[in-house]
Amino acid sequence: MASARSSLAEVDRRRQDVLAHVVAHGEVRIDELARHFGVSLATMHRDLDQLAERRLLRKERGRAAPFPHLTMETATRFRIGVNRTVKEALCAAVADEVRPGCTVVLDDSTTVFPLAARIARTEAVSVITNSLGVARLFDEAPGAEVTLLGGRYRGEFGSCVGPDVLRALGRLHADLAVMSAVSVLGGRLFHPVREYAEIKEAVLDCAQRSLLLVDHTKFGKAATHSYGDITRFDRVVTDRGAPAGEVAALHRLGVTVDVVDA
Repeated sequence: MASARSSLAEVDRRRQDVLAHVVAHGEVRIDELARHFGVSLATMHRDLDQLAERRLLRKERGRAAPFPHLTMETATRFRIGVNRTVKEALCAAVADEVRPGCTVVLDDSTTVFPLAARIARTEAVSVITNSLGVARLFDEAPGAEVTLLGGRYRGEFGSCVGPDVLRALGRLHADLAVMSAVSVLGGRLFHPVREYAEIKEAVLDCAQRSLLLVDHTKFGKAATHSYGDITRFDRVVTDRGAPAGEVAALHRLGVTVDVVDA
């Protein structure tokens, strides 16, 4: 049984790597992908069929191609290690915003995980989150009070969604919300999953102040569901790799933008 699970995990990981390769390189021949990943042509066709069924890429005659300017959300276990140094720098830039005794909402973005680890050392902080991963970072923080928003659990993202989460947020008030975004294009915010877009809107509604931590890879892309624009945030923190045109668009909207070195 363990070997079967391991095999499935390896296939899942390879498919994520195939998707990342196609997104990074654009249109790629299927036989080139098979050689690059060291698998048979039949195996690569199966991988691409599965990715195409999930609308993560387009499979055409002899080629695989990404959807232009469209991003999809991948499982948390694959995102958590991506751009870790940048995420640490973004979180360090806002750590002093979380003071003892305050209530802060953190969404399920892996970008905010380093901040959650820092908050766990802050005295008498109250944390609200729909993310099991965020909540677990407070296991050894007896001084913190954690409210885990329950609802329908989505294991691939390690968090809860649905009307129960939205109702709970509607009854809560926080001093601060800190979140990230999957996609930012011209100052507009996008998420590929409707339920998560709704949660981000509800988080913004319940918080007195809101901060957006978004690294350079999130800019210049759209996704299926828009949830407003950057003006709902009091402060945006990004890194020096962010496209100049996208940063200029944020400035034109009158948002405070901090650019940090990673």
